[in-house]
Amino acid sequence: MSKRWRKGLLITAALLVLLGGLAYANRLLILQYSLGWYTDLFFPRGPHRPAPWEAGPAQPAGKRPPNIVVILADDLGINDVTMGGGGLAALGVPTPAIDSIARDGARFDRGYAGSAVCTVSRAALLTGRYPWRFGVEFTPTPGAMARVAGELYADPDRLYPVQIDKQAAAGAKDFNDLGMPPSEMTLAKLLKPAGYHTVHIGKWHLGSTPEMRPNNQGFDETLFMESGLYLPEKDPRAVNAKQDFDPIDRFLWPNMRFGVSFNGGQWFEPDRYLTDYFTDEAVRVIEKNKHRPFLLYLAHWGVHTPLQASKEDYDALPQIKDHRQRVYAAMVRSLDRSVGRVLQALKDQGLDDNTLVIFTSDNGAPGYIGLPDVNQPYRGWKLTFFEGGLRVPYAAKWPGHIAAGQHYPAPISNIDVLPTAVAAAGAKLPTDRVIDGVNLLPFLAGAPATQPQRPLFWRDGRYRAVQAEGWKLISSELPRKEWLFNLNEDPTERHNLIASRADKRDALRKLLESHHAGMPAPLWPSFIALPVMIDKTLDKKQLPGDEYTYWFN
Repeated sequence: MSKRWRKGLLITAALLVLLGGLAYANRLLILQYSLGWYTDLFFPRGPHRPAPWEAGPAQPAGKRPPNIVVILADDLGINDVTMGGGGLAALGVPTPAIDSIARDGARFDRGYAGSAVCTVSRAALLTGRYPWRFGVEFTPTPGAMARVAGELYADPDRLYPVQIDKQAAAGAKDFNDLGMPPSEMTLAKLLKPAGYHTVHIGKWHLGSTPEMRPNNQGFDETLFMESGLYLPEKDPRAVNAKQDFDPIDRFLWPNMRFGVSFNGGQWFEPDRYLTDYFTDEAVRVIEKNKHRPFLLYLAHWGVHTPLQASKEDYDALPQIKDHRQRVYAAMVRSLDRSVGRVLQALKDQGLDDNTLVIFTSDNGAPGYIGLPDVNQPYRGWKLTFFEGGLRVPYAAKWPGHIAAGQHYPAPISNIDVLPTAVAAAGAKLPTDRVIDGVNLLPFLAGAPATQPQRPLFWRDGRYRAVQAEGWKLISSELPRKEWLFNLNEDPTERHNLIASRADKRDALRKLLESHHAGMPAPLWPSFIALPVMIDKTLDKKQLPGDEYTYWFN
């Protein structure tokens, strides 16, 4: 080998070593951005184009079953709306449109999400079943998140570390392959035999393979949120609020993109702020289908992080001095405007008297946005089974069938949406599987009928909870602890009675054991265990006496 060749090889080797060293030194940055780069490479976004919604054929109005509109907010805290007397009204952000559903129908004073996290809660709403019956127990998480979670969450001021099962993470399926099996009977599938046209708009988070997407889960049409920005990060129409203290936020900003697809087609960019864009399209769906019964499942991304407001909404709230709170309030403002526009579209088309409208959130607001009032007066956040993570704004109206202005006192859950909507439509429930929810219509018409007592369950691995007859037991394996509350006397869960009420503790333990016996294994494993403080937002210093729990992805 000549001297020139030897010298060239040495230089090449030195360059490779240098590049390898640079890559290793910047491995966190590379991993943190890898999902976004992958998205740009394999899912380029085209320019905006109108969604080609079908126009429905005319049917005699007198013979039509009611239209059904389900509006699902994301991470909306119970104290973000004003129908319960709280909310952001003092800051100039009331929620009159959301409130009007309760005024014209029912407010569910004990309305619960199906879970304290999105995927499981959404699966419960669409199937009327506890999702762990069919293996949906954990929230799908990108593998890239597992690779960087340890470094992202590394903070000497945090008492409890994130725990990562790297072997389980390495063997996990691709994020898009994790979701609700198509063998489930969704609300959309059950309404189609009754003549309904079924439409999904917005977030799905129940799987992204063709088999698990809305078109194969009973929806005729779907405008599918493919990523997670409300506008491009540097768009002049957007105002951003980044939380450097939040590892999830630091992961979202470099990896989320601004894109949707229609019926599984190519990604394209919406033409405006995402909440307003989804609303525009929902109004178009109502107009296109005014002559036939339809199901509209409007699953907003708002007010989930990343915190992005439209500049128009942000500029309308100069009285709010804190930037993060102002961005968040502006997002709540846009969500309420959306609800108002949907309700107005129903009126404009003469459909409001023959439409069942349900509004709720998939879970409570998170502590990682650093806003302490979002779930007041309740303890806990998204990812926890305390009331703040589970109790959500819940309202429904259907003139002539749901008595106006009522406060419904019995506990209800997402599992009740399907049987209630199926009954309203005159459709049939499946008989080959357990339906856990109940039809609420007999108890909402204003007659003296009372909903029978029944327990409600929540599950996230070995982190579980049950509520029955006003009592609630939360059972945690990490840390190994139980909480017992009398919600009738202590709805804000301040007094743990686990040591003093052994009778209630043992009875609820038996309910948990009986309910979970024989449930199938999860369809995919958990590989991240995330500590969550119960009484503090993520930006606050943790102290040894603070109560906490772990959430399993």
